[in-house]
Amino acid sequence: MRRQTFFCSIDGFDTHDTQLDEHASLLGEFSEAVGDFHDATQALGFAEDVTLFTASDFNRTYSPNGKGSDHAWGSHQFVVGGAVQGGRLYGSMPVTAVGGPDDTSNRGAWIPTTSIDEYSATLARWFGVSDSEMSVVLPNIGRFANPNLGFLG
Repeated sequence: MRRQTFFCSIDGFDTHDTQLDEHASLLGEFSEAVGDFHDATQALGFAEDVTLFTASDFNRTYSPNGKGSDHAWGSHQFVVGGAVQGGRLYGSMPVTAVGGPDDTSNRGAWIPTTSIDEYSATLARWFGVSDSEMSVVLPNIGRFANPNLGFLG
């Protein structure tokens, strides 16, 4: 790899009954941290060389189970940095109707339209993984239509 990797995490999103009380605060903390980090990369002059991305398979159902909701399929991800081809949605939004065509549970557990493998392959290319090595890094990538989503320049 030609790039360094740093990992950080924030937990506490498995809120269940306290979701209404805690979710806005957690998202605010996360938003502030991402904004501050991106601002620092710009101020230091290396925003073009830094890409911040989320990685989570955690989501919630739309329909509540009291004051919160249950676990669901994968979630939306986002990527921030100077190399990002931003301002676009990659993949497509599901039909967000409970019991609709994309709901697997009749509770608002919608099926993702873009695989984590496609997302990861796009990031892996930025990290320097070649097309010939991609199936070693992501063995299931051949099962998906978009091995490069195009969000990184």
